[in-house]
Amino acid sequence: MTDETIGAEPDMIGILVTDMARSVAFYRLLGLSFPDGAEDSPHVETTLRGGLRLALDLQSMVEDFHPDAAPTGDGRMSLAFRLPSADAVDDAFTRVTAAGYGSVLKPFDAPWGQRYATVRDPDGTSLDLFAWT
Repeated sequence: MTDETIGAEPDMIGILVTDMARSVAFYRLLGLSFPDGAEDSPHVETTLRGGLRLALDLQSMVEDFHPDAAPTGDGRMSLAFRLPSADAVDDAFTRVTAAGYGSVLKPFDAPWGQRYATVRDPDGTSLDLFAWT
């Protein structure tokens, strides 16, 4: 890692869904594999070819910590960048926002076991920064 970069790597594409059972059925139809019982979970993941993960998050769960998550439009899909530690998430958030890019969610300890924050790219796209805790 150099001083110019944060050193995050793309790890997950997240999609906000309103009906988990319907969404899991749709993505299974396309050939993705989700565990049994995924239809009843507020957060499910599958690993895509090459190791990138795809996650479906129930909007009602996301609204518990991000009340501005819109039912349509902005925030329906995001890219998530994995960092090596909770401190690295806090540092990355500080560096990105200090560089003038937008803040969506300040770092917090998410109920699914990650240190988590969200920033915006120059065009307003949300990017999640996380580390497993």
